[in-house]
Amino acid sequence: MSKTRVLMDKDAIRRALTRIAHEIIERNKGVNDCILVGIKTRGVYLAQRLAEKIGQIEQVQIPVGELDITLYRDDLSYKSEDEQPLYKGSNLPTDITGKIVVLVDDVLYTGRTVRAALDALIDQGRPARIQLAVLVDLGHRELPIRPDFVGKNVPTSKEELIAVQVEEVDEVDQVEIRQGS
Repeated sequence: MSKTRVLMDKDAIRRALTRIAHEIIERNKGVNDCILVGIKTRGVYLAQRLAEKIGQIEQVQIPVGELDITLYRDDLSYKSEDEQPLYKGSNLPTDITGKIVVLVDDVLYTGRTVRAALDALIDQGRPARIQLAVLVDLGHRELPIRPDFVGKNVPTSKEELIAVQVEEVDEVDQVEIRQGS
């Protein structure tokens, strides 16, 4: 039997994204030469929301891209043909060379998704700097990767599962923690 509880509701997610938007602006002394790149799927929607918040604060439109890391994952050789993910493609609205790229994802766990995203991004150009923004950081790193901007740190056990849900995909905004018994 599993137990589920909500860690972040719609308002908590909105507040976290507002804080992250302010931190991105502050850390980069504005958003000139910045681009937000969401890691598919939920990271894209979070990046779009961050861009909207930054636009409200700075009165500028910041470009938002989508990054598909499917072909860069390090677990593809361990999956059966039936389990192979479908590559949907990346879409970067501008050349990232010389830009400050803020990678956006919903959850940071082992760091392997971010490693794949870095490889995919570098294949697209040579950014001046890459920063990482995540809504939820779980710890449990297997690689030396750390986020620059975090909505919420959630120390978990390996038996706990975090589910980030966004309205655009799941019809609800919330972060749940599920614990198996």
